[in-house]
Amino acid sequence: MDKNLQISDVIALTQALLRCPSVTPEDAGALDVLQENLEETGFVCHRLTFSDEGTADVGNLYARFGTAGPNFCFAGHTDVVPVGDTDAWSVDPFNATIKDGVIIGRGAADMKAAVAAFATAAKRFIKESGDDFAGSISLLITGDEEGPAINGTRKVLDWMVKNGEKIDHCIVGEPTNPQELGDMVKIGRRGSFTGYLDVIGTEGHVAYPHLADNPVPHLAAMVTALDELVLDNGTEHFQPSNLEFTTVDVGNPATNVIPKSARATFNIRFNTHHSLDSLEQTVIEVLDRIAKECGCQYELDIRKNSSPFLTPEGEFSALIVGAIEKRLGRKPELSTTGGTSDARFIKDHCPVAEFGLISQTMHKIDERANVSDIEALTDIYADILKSYFAKDG
Repeated sequence: MDKNLQISDVIALTQALLRCPSVTPEDAGALDVLQENLEETGFVCHRLTFSDEGTADVGNLYARFGTAGPNFCFAGHTDVVPVGDTDAWSVDPFNATIKDGVIIGRGAADMKAAVAAFATAAKRFIKESGDDFAGSISLLITGDEEGPAINGTRKVLDWMVKNGEKIDHCIVGEPTNPQELGDMVKIGRRGSFTGYLDVIGTEGHVAYPHLADNPVPHLAAMVTALDELVLDNGTEHFQPSNLEFTTVDVGNPATNVIPKSARATFNIRFNTHHSLDSLEQTVIEVLDRIAKECGCQYELDIRKNSSPFLTPEGEFSALIVGAIEKRLGRKPELSTTGGTSDARFIKDHCPVAEFGLISQTMHKIDERANVSDIEALTDIYADILKSYFAKDG
């Protein structure tokens, strides 16, 4: 640890969270740490555990200060991905070591430091404003974001609806900045569509091809046709949709046997030009055409993972941009790039945007965050709360 380093409340909370080895679906005490911190300020905390048959129990936390509206929510997660090769780390990945102004540990960027920053910002705002400000502040924290995302945010939101808990606006603390804090705010995300394609042939000896039906050329034709699809040219806020093959498999160890089947998996990341249903129709039309041309059969298993969404630019995004400009002197880009996040569930309940730390080291060896960035993010979150409730007060 840096000599003579002053440990602020937000850094102490970040370290406490990082020292919990909460690799999905294990909580390892992370939610206990956060709950204790929030209850000190008067947050009412609900611990919510969900599971499905065949899945592990997942712990979640919904905490709220106040009972009136509007309810400003921060959403995030305390689960992390595995550390990988522990020996490749320069420090213990769960020790929360601070070196040269940087805190190193699994979850530092994605996204325990952001959780600590918002909790600290909320406590600071409540202390300065008193408990009579016009509205409520809440945190929706899951332990299932890095995993299947089955027993986390989506089920907490269902619980909230059943229990009359309404949120009006939400910030998700994912690491959104490519290079520097304040680079980017995410106001939407592309959708995700996965296809598992299986072409059925007839097994046989390679010396007697007339007695077999080789599925590999048929699959190759289908892969080529799907790969050549130009889905769109993008929109004002979204990059063009793209279809990418992630694996092609035959599983045939023999050199003299025509295989019975051949498989491929693809994923489409798509914008608001499309829906999950329209993409299904487009893919099936292409595959049906190739199957007819080749005289082959295929099976297609589809996973409709998530739809695209966009929070239109307006008062909410301007409030976030204004807080960033005030603290950092730079205007962030409003973007929809990147993968998916739990914002895809929240967007059905309220306007949602994402803003957190720098994304460069997330999921990597020696994941890290600048101490100064965590402090600045706390200030930005606090300024957002001040502006939000001043606006509605």
